[in-house]
Amino acid sequence: MPWKHTGEAMVFERGTRLSAGAVIVACMVLLGPSAPNGVFSAEAPPVTAARDVVPNRVMTWNICNPCGESNVARAAEIARFAPQVIGLQEACERDVARIRDHLENLYGLVYHVEYGAVLRNWGRCGGVPWNPGGYGQAILSAAPMTDRVKAEYPDGGSEDRGYMAVTTLVGDRPVRVFNTHLAQRRQEAVRAEQTVVLAEEIARYDRAIVLGDFNAVPDTPELSGMWALAEDTDPRCRPPATGACTPTTDWRSKFDYIFLRNIAPLRHHVWRTPYSDHDVLHTDVAT
Repeated sequence: MPWKHTGEAMVFERGTRLSAGAVIVACMVLLGPSAPNGVFSAEAPPVTAARDVVPNRVMTWNICNPCGESNVARAAEIARFAPQVIGLQEACERDVARIRDHLENLYGLVYHVEYGAVLRNWGRCGGVPWNPGGYGQAILSAAPMTDRVKAEYPDGGSEDRGYMAVTTLVGDRPVRVFNTHLAQRRQEAVRAEQTVVLAEEIARYDRAIVLGDFNAVPDTPELSGMWALAEDTDPRCRPPATGACTPTTDWRSKFDYIFLRNIAPLRHHVWRTPYSDHDVLHTDVAT
């Protein structure tokens, strides 16, 4: 069995076979999720096959690497909500490629993908010693993506961190989409510097969606620059009312955000998945 701690994810890797994973997915369809009390804002739909993406729906998920979880199971969690745009953090490029293939082959959901790797790490992502796997962020979008930017923060803290940005369609309108993962929880000063860099880029766009794991609860000083530019999809989740926020991690803190700049949220949903130490967060927006 894999294990994971409640800080930055660190687990033993275990291999999976596609055939075995397909059986697991089939069981999930028949039986539903096994984790009790897994739904916070609404009942999650069952995993079904061959359906279209949901327009105007965006999602963020730290998928926990290296966690030894099945990419078939990860694809099933994404297919459960079928977002138009997905931001993944702690993402190994090989895993994301397999997730995308499973989404198409098992569920008929076709996505384009852009990678925002900030380091190459054999311990996290495998590969061979002279060519370890890329690790960082990724964005999947049902529509093509243009004007990709990939950047590392000047100071990543204890591990390289960065952000990526693309222009793609949300609904039927072009939107600038950012995806980031900030420094670890006890590195507040580093995160403050990182959000300054990120906010300068976001401010260049009248309309933007910012996805990511910010490793900080809403009222922390390092997020003040984000709140000056955008609002989280959860209307209760803004300083100083931190107690009303729906938690998004196994240690029951709100670390994951979908910041909206001049875009109105319609509804949001937090799904407590058993496949990561971060929950799935998605929102429908009015574009």
